[in-house]
Amino acid sequence: MKKWPLHAFLLVAASVALSGCGGKKDTYVEMPVDRLYNDAMSSVAKEEWDKAAQKFDEVDRQHPYSVWATKAQLMAAYALYEANKYDQSIVAADRFIQLHPGSRDVAYAYYLKALDYYVQIGDVGRDQGVTQQALAALGEVLRRFPDSRYGRDAQLKMQLATDHLAGKEMDIGRYYEKQRYYLAAINRFRRVVDLYQTTTHVPEALERLTECYMALGLRSEAEKTAAVLGYNYPGSKWYERSYALVTGKQTETASSDKGWFGQVVDSIF
Repeated sequence: MKKWPLHAFLLVAASVALSGCGGKKDTYVEMPVDRLYNDAMSSVAKEEWDKAAQKFDEVDRQHPYSVWATKAQLMAAYALYEANKYDQSIVAADRFIQLHPGSRDVAYAYYLKALDYYVQIGDVGRDQGVTQQALAALGEVLRRFPDSRYGRDAQLKMQLATDHLAGKEMDIGRYYEKQRYYLAAINRFRRVVDLYQTTTHVPEALERLTECYMALGLRSEAEKTAAVLGYNYPGSKWYERSYALVTGKQTETASSDKGWFGQVVDSIF
């Protein structure tokens, strides 16, 4: 058999390798940083959030040490938030915080991370783990930047998230009460009163406690709870219900001399 010269074999191999490489298309195109960033901002203006996030990532990839890259990292986190890719947005925000802890925009990075959790809070019938995460992240914003506009909004959102957690406890408590598991229901309603005192659910929680105590024959506890309700929420429908439940009468004015309400309030306070 006739053998090919070594140099001929190498030439053929080289030609095959080159032809194989020629079949692949290299999509990487290096571009000026300002052009890349402006292109990404154009996608933001069009609300093409996925494209925008990818383009901001490209700014960071091609020009990692530029001022534009720093801006692009935070904008990528924002674009991912708008694209409802909250987990990815959290990762991007955390990366910005780690790389640029002294940046004047780091407050927004913390706030954006908190928003990623906050917008995922579902209805009270679902697991509230994400609500706890939102509260922790919002609390971090408030602790670090209390006087900023992000701090003020974080405080408001914390109140809403806390109200949501109280609502979850109420939802479970109502279920237990309906099933006549009064002790379990009492534990849930007590949590609302003890842990979520500033929420809108406290008046109902006190009224539900009164119902459960009466159902268990604990009249003294029911009277005290109804009195606390009347002292703090005298004009609420929940007090009217608890008063009627305990006394069998319609509510009387709290100013009456040493009526039932006054006597019980005196014994408590």
